[in-house]
Amino acid sequence: MRFFSDNAARVHPQVMAAIAAADVLDTAYAGDAWSKQLDARLSALFETEVAVLWVPTGTAANCLALAALCPPHGGIVCHRDAHIQNDEGGAPEFYTHGAKLFLAEGNGAKMTPDTIRGVIDAIANDVHRVQPHAISITNATEYGRVYTVAEVAAIGALARTRGLGLHMDGARFANAVAHLGCSPADITWRAGVDALSFGFVKNGAMSAEALVFFKPELAAVTQYRRKRAGLLLSKGRYLAAQILAMLDDDLWIANGRAANAAAAKLAAAGGDRVIHAVEANEVFLRATPEEAATLRARGFDFYDWAEGEIRLVTAWDSPAEAVDALADAIAAL
Repeated sequence: MRFFSDNAARVHPQVMAAIAAADVLDTAYAGDAWSKQLDARLSALFETEVAVLWVPTGTAANCLALAALCPPHGGIVCHRDAHIQNDEGGAPEFYTHGAKLFLAEGNGAKMTPDTIRGVIDAIANDVHRVQPHAISITNATEYGRVYTVAEVAAIGALARTRGLGLHMDGARFANAVAHLGCSPADITWRAGVDALSFGFVKNGAMSAEALVFFKPELAAVTQYRRKRAGLLLSKGRYLAAQILAMLDDDLWIANGRAANAAAAKLAAAGGDRVIHAVEANEVFLRATPEEAATLRARGFDFYDWAEGEIRLVTAWDSPAEAVDALADAIAAL
């Protein structure tokens, strides 16, 4: 009964069927019939013209977006616990050819305009100092917190005032939108986001993420960066087919709701053990090493986090019986 990561979730049957349906002779790279649909399909979803590039990983989506928004001599403001800071092996610096990450604070891995100002206002406008060029936020965050529309808009307004690009790491974008019940447009470009890493792998896809540019001109140079990075797959139709299948009948949001509902059940069982408000599909609980061992002895798999904390992650396919069993086990601690 595995609750350690939604990266390990199964591929949704509709996605697997779409991959099989794409297994026909077509143009290579991104010129195929499936890839050519992405701009229009995602433009319809976001209610504005977008340019979309498929990539195989979230790290690639994040770092190509940042390279489009920040020059090698610039800096990117992100939370101290952001994935691009702690879990991407230096890829942001590599893809941007050396841009610096400026680290901000904030509860639940959420930044605010004030915490961002606290970073950028301390940087003198001087040739000897790296100047900020972009902000990157994660929605839902690394601690399962969700930026509201108003919170994103406030950061977007700051970005525009300061002439900074705004990137959203949406590895769990489906979970955030499912929690808010808002339009995808409201939480992105209408709030000032320039580029979105739209995650599908954690939510039912096999190996496809969508890099969505709300300023389509940013995609023009990024397609060359994608090739140079070795990320232009010759059979790109298989990636595009996955994304299209996730968009069909709003499967992406249905899967996000399913994962969130499972996490809410675990949070209810956790009571005052819950450390961060559960707004997506991650649950952080206080548990002693002995209590964690008790849960593992009953067949549950999860990550230890900080000292005395465990992390539980649900997915679109978390079996109801396993979720119920874990909720009962947590309540019984």
